[in-house]
Amino acid sequence: MDLLSIQNPTFLKNLNNAQLEELSSEIRKFLIEKLSVTGGHIGPNLGVVELTVALHKEFNSPDDKIIWDVGHQSYVHKILTGRAGEFDTLRKYQGLSGFPKRAESEHDVWETGHSSTSLSAAMGMAIARDLKKEKSYILPVIGDGALTGGMALEALNHIGSEKKDMIVILNDNEMSIAPNVGALHNVLGRLRTAGKYNWVKDELEYLLKKIPAVGGKLASTAERVKDSLKYLFVSGMFFEELGFTYLGPVDGHNYEDLFENLRYAKKTSGPVLLHVITKKGKGYNPAESDTIGTWHGTGPYKIETGAFVKPVNTPPAWSKLVSETVRELAREDERIVAITPAMPVGSKLEGFASEFPDRMYDVGIAEEHAATVAAGLATQNMKPFLAIYSTFLQRAYDQLVHDITRQNLNVFIGVDRAGLVGADGETHQGVFDIAFLRHLPNMVLMMPKDENEGRNMVYTALKYDGGPIAMRFPRGEGVGVQIDEQFTNLPIGSWEVLKDGKDVAILTFGTTIPMALEAADILNKQGISVRVVNARFIKPLDAKMLNELFQLKMPILTIEEAVLQGGFGSAVLEYAHDCGFHNAVIDRLGIADTFIEHGSVDKLLEEIGLTVENTVQRIKMISPKKQKRA
Repeated sequence: MDLLSIQNPTFLKNLNNAQLEELSSEIRKFLIEKLSVTGGHIGPNLGVVELTVALHKEFNSPDDKIIWDVGHQSYVHKILTGRAGEFDTLRKYQGLSGFPKRAESEHDVWETGHSSTSLSAAMGMAIARDLKKEKSYILPVIGDGALTGGMALEALNHIGSEKKDMIVILNDNEMSIAPNVGALHNVLGRLRTAGKYNWVKDELEYLLKKIPAVGGKLASTAERVKDSLKYLFVSGMFFEELGFTYLGPVDGHNYEDLFENLRYAKKTSGPVLLHVITKKGKGYNPAESDTIGTWHGTGPYKIETGAFVKPVNTPPAWSKLVSETVRELAREDERIVAITPAMPVGSKLEGFASEFPDRMYDVGIAEEHAATVAAGLATQNMKPFLAIYSTFLQRAYDQLVHDITRQNLNVFIGVDRAGLVGADGETHQGVFDIAFLRHLPNMVLMMPKDENEGRNMVYTALKYDGGPIAMRFPRGEGVGVQIDEQFTNLPIGSWEVLKDGKDVAILTFGTTIPMALEAADILNKQGISVRVVNARFIKPLDAKMLNELFQLKMPILTIEEAVLQGGFGSAVLEYAHDCGFHNAVIDRLGIADTFIEHGSVDKLLEEIGLTVENTVQRIKMISPKKQKRA
């Protein structure tokens, strides 16, 4: 079948199981070929081919609402809803999104990027359906990893209590991004090995009623017998106790099994949980044999060997530099403990975990819990390192306020993927952390210009005893500088002048420093002397240096790869106002009040104006020399 000719899923209604098997093979071949060029979330999508096809055949999207949790597994859904022809643009600038996108298709009824939201969204849709007296099926698809998220458990509790009609599809592949952890994972493990029991319950009730004379009496106790059976056949019936009818486990790659159970679920009143077992990466050996999450999401790769296409001789990745520095310091300080919410691979903590297994905790997809665990450790004079992506730290905001900063605890937060991350788009761009960290009392916030300064910041953070301290660092590799043999403890709140100048000052940090230096060189040749300052401490500001600049009446341009509202530039403006420098000339360059979609980082920077050319123009606008010539 020509996948490019698909316009909507209705064609599936006319296909038999043998034809569906053939279609599944074609979809897998298509994904393997396309993603070898563009990169993307190949493992999750290869694992849900049959499940996605079955859902679209058995139900009627978009009237029936299929809600993908996270959305890493939505590529097959996109193919079946008419978007196969756009896969060459997947995750590229102004191309097909790697996640469900409501603007892309009426079949994308919910947008996701962070996990554990599908059940709450489904509950909202079910309430709306019933209030409007409509008839439709609500089908959230949630992974076993996402089910460990606190929000998902809150939703299960509410759904089970309200008894709304809903079919929850639990896509259980024993993985999130990395292998799953926790007690709930162990419950699912027992369910996987227990076998089905719902059919047994129904058949037993039928047989009891057929026994002459005593049948009616026995049937009256059938409910108690069935309740007992669920403990006999399935230990730890967690979901039924929450009010769900549990079906499964089901082979997620067997169409006959899938359709049998989906049809049974459609006839069942109240909330149903269909437990589907799938194999992440199915159909492509390198992805199928992955045990640590390497093939969850990848860049381009060679189909024949599975070898990733990567540049050679590159500087170390920021994540690895930070985690390995923490590991190095942990050899000398037994108080150092690493915590991550389900991102040991992404945060490059495998080495730390191998060397210090008793001091490494992957708490699952539970960012709030991770933050407060770190706080609890800090109360006992330990030195917790919380490794977390900027965009995921958003989920632990209350814990930052209530548990960490309010108690002024010595927690070191490694804010990974700070700034633009590119292909994953709006839900993953780390552009809000300055705004939501800077205003918290007791918080220290910093960002290094290169790997050497990054190592020194890690050292500074783990030696710091003044309260919480966060270091933000970007996705990707460092710049390739020489690493000092000895660590340096950086004075908190200290900036450094990278290039001296007397006409205008640029205050910036991290990834935008090379852009500022290049712009300064261009302007110097045009007769405008620009001072470039590495404002490595975003909070506290370097008051001494700021006072000097204001007293010299030197115009200032702040640059940040983050939102302007509440950001670093805002902090400089506030300082000038509060200290009485009301005539100070301050301009700000950063990200406007908008969400940034997916695309290459270079393209996105160009779109939002974080370029050398724009920096040059903004400096000229505030330069006193330019004003005199005017």
